[in-house]
Amino acid sequence: MFEKVLTRNFGLARSESIDVYIANGGYQALPKVLHDYKPEQVIEMVTASGLRGRGGAGFPAGRKWGFLPKGDVEKYVCVNTDEGEPGTFKDRELVEKDPHQIIEGVIIASYAVGAHRAFVYIRGEFFLGVKRWIKAIDDAYARGFLGKDILNSGFDLDLSVHRGAGAYICGEETALIESLEGKRGQPRKKPPYPASVGLWGRPTLVHNIETLANIPHIVNRGAEWYAAIGTPRSTGPKIFCVSGHVHNRGIFELPLGVSLRELLFDHAGGMAGDKKLKAVIPGGASTPMLAADQLDITLDFESLEAAGSMLGTGAVIVMNEDTCMVDVGRRLMRFFQHESCGHCTPCRTATTRMLSILESLENGQGKPGDVERLEEVARGMLGRTFCPMGDAAANPILSGLQLFRDEYDYHVTHGRCPVVA
Repeated sequence: MFEKVLTRNFGLARSESIDVYIANGGYQALPKVLHDYKPEQVIEMVTASGLRGRGGAGFPAGRKWGFLPKGDVEKYVCVNTDEGEPGTFKDRELVEKDPHQIIEGVIIASYAVGAHRAFVYIRGEFFLGVKRWIKAIDDAYARGFLGKDILNSGFDLDLSVHRGAGAYICGEETALIESLEGKRGQPRKKPPYPASVGLWGRPTLVHNIETLANIPHIVNRGAEWYAAIGTPRSTGPKIFCVSGHVHNRGIFELPLGVSLRELLFDHAGGMAGDKKLKAVIPGGASTPMLAADQLDITLDFESLEAAGSMLGTGAVIVMNEDTCMVDVGRRLMRFFQHESCGHCTPCRTATTRMLSILESLENGQGKPGDVERLEEVARGMLGRTFCPMGDAAANPILSGLQLFRDEYDYHVTHGRCPVVA
């Protein structure tokens, strides 16, 4: 039976408090690291564990740490809590229910890369999350886990909280850095990458909080233990967010490599109202859809990539047989069009054009050629925008057209949706 790791404290009273965290094994990895390991040994351990980023890209964490320059160079760590992907709510849960797990991971990561200043960047709407972050950081300072000479190790680290203004694009690491510097949240040109030129021009490590929450457990239980969970290339536990037409919506911590069928029917309780499954978005709104006949696919980085989709944030959105797929496309495009930072023409104009076509189709005003134009515009965005948001906006449209083209065509020929009576 799978043992919960990241959410093991969630059912405990006052799970967000430092006392509960310490009573259940918290802050045991930190003294071990500070007194028994050199920074390069910590990086080697994380690399050996196979931990990959949980923010969407899935880049190996140990390799990312290794990119930062060695030596006495001013470096920073940025903690990405700007959770804005539709369907994703795991990071909010982690902050609200077990923030010290993340803080311990932040301190260990900062020690490993040689940073003495770290910043939490949190989505502005997460009011409770902001309060929990501030309280947890204050308590960590009071207990000697943050500040000068942490646990008599000679290592110093300061950590503070900064609220964003609710821009989806600020979940992208360079846009986050721009916002943290007090500028408009827009992506930077890469290269250079943050590992060499980041916050205020200094080498910077930017990590999603679920990634950081794994670090104390890797230190406490070893890289081999962690690598034994999941698949050979997608190791460790993963928090999946399940929303939509299932009985039990919520978060489920499971090993990477669990099948979509097991997640939906054994853990999420199956389809609500005994309806048939129609489609699934497996990793958040920006990931290509899967059809109902792909239930046996496993939820890991490599399997979903092979199937033409992505694990993303692990946000699984479930749609039943009564779902209008054109309306799904319209709703998603309304989000991406609103959240486009406007920096580059393909994203700014293409999202507006696609939303216009989708609204016409959904309102019964579609014309011959609209579906073809929609596909042409979506394909024209791929690989041509300044940041990955262009691909993110095109993915659900192109996959929806691939799987449900007849439904789009029906909107043109009949002026209504085939699934609406």
